[in-house]
Amino acid sequence: MNAECIFCRIIAGEIPATQLYSDDDVVGIVDVSPQAPTHLLVLSRKHFSSMTQVAQSDERLAGHMIAVATRLAREAGVQEHRLVVNTGAKGGQTVDHVHVHVLGGRQMTWPPG
Repeated sequence: MNAECIFCRIIAGEIPATQLYSDDDVVGIVDVSPQAPTHLLVLSRKHFSSMTQVAQSDERLAGHMIAVATRLAREAGVQEHRLVVNTGAKGGQTVDHVHVHVLGGRQMTWPPG
């Protein structure tokens, strides 16, 4: 755990969040600043700074995060959705803790941002 990381603090229960899923590897929550009618996050319990770091260390976790994100979209009733993993500042990552966004409930545009 990184005491400075907001997602580590959410996972530790120090900051409240609406939790939708939890297992030994990940936590699924509702995003508090939604960018779509449905905006969920899948957070790794272990602090990795990015998906690049996860992919180099634990490919199984990378796949599990995507599988859980897809499951949460289905459970939210969002069959058509977008999964987003931002990596690095230029990639749009604002929290240096790996997470997958689940966005749905509206038409997504292309190219994104």
